[in-house]
Amino acid sequence: MSTLIDGVSHVDREELFDLLHNDERKALIIDVRELDEYEEGHIPQVPLIPMGEIAAYVNEFDKDREYVFVCRSGKRSFEVARFFQSQGFEHVHNYYGGMLNWDKDIVSGPENVVEDFNAEQLERK
Repeated sequence: MSTLIDGVSHVDREELFDLLHNDERKALIIDVRELDEYEEGHIPQVPLIPMGEIAAYVNEFDKDREYVFVCRSGKRSFEVARFFQSQGFEHVHNYYGGMLNWDKDIVSGPENVVEDFNAEQLERK
């Protein structure tokens, strides 16, 4: 069950793992770190939109969808979640502890880097 911290829902490692494998819930998980961090290692199939770029696309996101933001430690993703809340998104979560807390599978390289926003690119296959 998610925990509310400073007004933002936080999911833990097991909740995030469950969301990644829950085809019915359709939550979108987005990595908001920098490209070099993402290329070093990221959660398989999770797209990258760096924190400094995501605000430019906020109006293209579906406000009815559920989002989980991921970064290295949970601080940048927390700020992104707060920003999305301020823009009227109700179903946003921060991944508590970030990639430092992730002990499941990771992949390296530029697997799914969003350069020109395309909502389909956010979907897991």
